[in-house]
Amino acid sequence: MESRQQPPSDNQSGPIVSFDNEALIIVDAQDRILGHGKKADLHRGSGTLHRAFSIFLFNADGEMLLTRRSDNKPLWPGFWSNTCCSHPRQGESYGVSTQRRLREELGIETPLLFTHRFRYQAQFDESGAEHELCSVYVGRIDSAPSPNPMEISDWQWISPEALDHKIEAEPNTLTPWFKLEWQVLRSGKHAEVLRRLGLDWHSGTTQAS
Repeated sequence: MESRQQPPSDNQSGPIVSFDNEALIIVDAQDRILGHGKKADLHRGSGTLHRAFSIFLFNADGEMLLTRRSDNKPLWPGFWSNTCCSHPRQGESYGVSTQRRLREELGIETPLLFTHRFRYQAQFDESGAEHELCSVYVGRIDSAPSPNPMEISDWQWISPEALDHKIEAEPNTLTPWFKLEWQVLRSGKHAEVLRRLGLDWHSGTTQAS
């Protein structure tokens, strides 16, 4: 199925929900808490390993909600990425933080399923990087989102096949963590979880129920 793009909103104002002084959770490679630090500090230079999460939401047609990061973002501004990405704050569980961020960025809440956790480091420029232990979640959405323009400048529904092509044809327009996560989801390693969303990516075609 062809992607359906939603034009950017003329209203470029929205609530500010991201702050440089947010207290994030510093961890080791086994996700054990080592301490806390301000978001801006943890992304400075090559970055300090901290907790993060990425969310992929699909509709009833099996299309993924692709979002374009606001130009206000200090790292990877204007890049296309998965539905929602952020961090648990000090004292927050993954469950609380993921639903908070869905509300803040997209105006929605929906149950999520965990697929996997992985560590990566991606350098944006000399001043900043992502160095995260990232937990990946998937879910379904049955209504249109209401994106916060301070966080998301554009969005569209896109089929898995069309996204595969976009990654191959336009890799430099997409965030590095998103490409890594999508590769794992498409590998079949988490097919059972995806089937719980009505997705079957092993028959040669994408199906959704």
